[in-house]
Amino acid sequence: MPTYRFQVDVSPQYQPEQSSPADQMYVFAYSITIKNTGTIAAQLISRTWHVNDANGVYEKVRGLGVVGHQPLLQPGQSFEYSSGTRLRTPTGTMHGIYFCVATDGEKFDVDIPMFVLDALSDAGPRNIH
Repeated sequence: MPTYRFQVDVSPQYQPEQSSPADQMYVFAYSITIKNTGTIAAQLISRTWHVNDANGVYEKVRGLGVVGHQPLLQPGQSFEYSSGTRLRTPTGTMHGIYFCVATDGEKFDVDIPMFVLDALSDAGPRNIH
């Protein structure tokens, strides 16, 4: 029986050179590696992000693919990309879901684990699984 599973690793990093704390603008980059740990090829079709800042401001971001791609991943294959977001506070969180379709037609969601965006204590990249 096929298994439908992707592993998602996230490495967020504060971008001080692009940020302006005086204007309440904090820019964060994040690198994501998606690995097909299942037994059947599957394609990432769309994403939904939930972005929260420290003031309780919430934004839902939806779209097709990731950075212009809808990668088809064979078992054991990975896809890596980088993107970013802006907050009005120096800390916040992100989490989300990838919607995927396997080559046998099975549809499944992949949870993107919550990760912290923190300009105050960010000492560099760190991996979150």
